[in-house]
Amino acid sequence: MLERAAGTALEVRRAPQEAWRDADWQKLWLLLKARSWTSLAIVPGGTGAPPEFTLTIAVTLARIGVLHLGTPIHVADGTNVPLGRLEQFLEEVHRLNRDGDLVLIALPSLDESPTAAALAQKANLSLLCILLGVMSSADAKRTIDRIGRSSFLGSAVFHPRDVNAAENAIRER
Repeated sequence: MLERAAGTALEVRRAPQEAWRDADWQKLWLLLKARSWTSLAIVPGGTGAPPEFTLTIAVTLARIGVLHLGTPIHVADGTNVPLGRLEQFLEEVHRLNRDGDLVLIALPSLDESPTAAALAQKANLSLLCILLGVMSSADAKRTIDRIGRSSFLGSAVFHPRDVNAAENAIRER
């Protein structure tokens, strides 16, 4: 993008890059796909993140996965699943898995939902997502303990500006 600088010269600025084209996001996807899974829970490491935090991560990773694998990857919004719909939600995820499809499940923090831990435990694996400067290591440890260490594939730390850029790219689509 070209913009007029304070003087008469033109300043060349890099246009904002869509998150799914970003090398760091792509590396995260490849690390996740190094392990075998059909359902992956995207779990926040604590409270305080924007409401769309894990959904933004899941949608961005799904877009990268489609680019990489050439097959659809479903995003299941588990951020507001009430107890009365838990089994129906899980059955739909299992049906997609039986059909050979991959599913990323976006979850709320465990403190915000009575079903979040159960959803994470029913997924093949989970990714712990920590928002830098917002979530504490103590909250992340409690999240791991409540879900079970063996459920986690790993963790990723996100800078708020990267999550905001990904969310904006999704909105513009």
